[in-house]
Amino acid sequence: MTSSFPPGLFRLNRAGGAAATGLLREVCASTRWAAAVARGRPYARLGDLLAAGDTALAALTPADLAEALAGHPPIGRPQDGDAVSAREQSGVRDTEREELLRLNLAYQEVHGHVFLICATGRTGEQMLAALKERIGNDADTEREIVRTELGRINRIRLTRLARTPQEDPS
Repeated sequence: MTSSFPPGLFRLNRAGGAAATGLLREVCASTRWAAAVARGRPYARLGDLLAAGDTALAALTPADLAEALAGHPPIGRPQDGDAVSAREQSGVRDTEREELLRLNLAYQEVHGHVFLICATGRTGEQMLAALKERIGNDADTEREIVRTELGRINRIRLTRLARTPQEDPS
């Protein structure tokens, strides 16, 4: 193991099957996705892990996507005690939360699931604009956008997992 080998990747590779799947379910709530990525271990590089995550995501059925979406809180309302969601949604100002929540409920009525967007690096204003734009999408178009956004989220979270030597409390 070289010093450039990501410590969290070493930890993921060494974890038992159930522990590895548990770590990966924190990245993506889809059981099928986590199991597929866990089966691909060991990973020699972060790029290999990211590629495995992308491949697993592409194979998800609509039911698997629904399971993954169920693990995401609405934009503007991170779950209490969920530091990951709070960090990812940090671009939302208090003045935008109410409108995001209202529009997310309307989106859920249309699409049957939370509005999913990779919030990292986006402002609340940008997320509001995307929500307003996407609410009128047909189901097939929106499912593919959701798959793309989930892939972005998974890549960010996998990278964080690979680079974190132990459980990150924040």
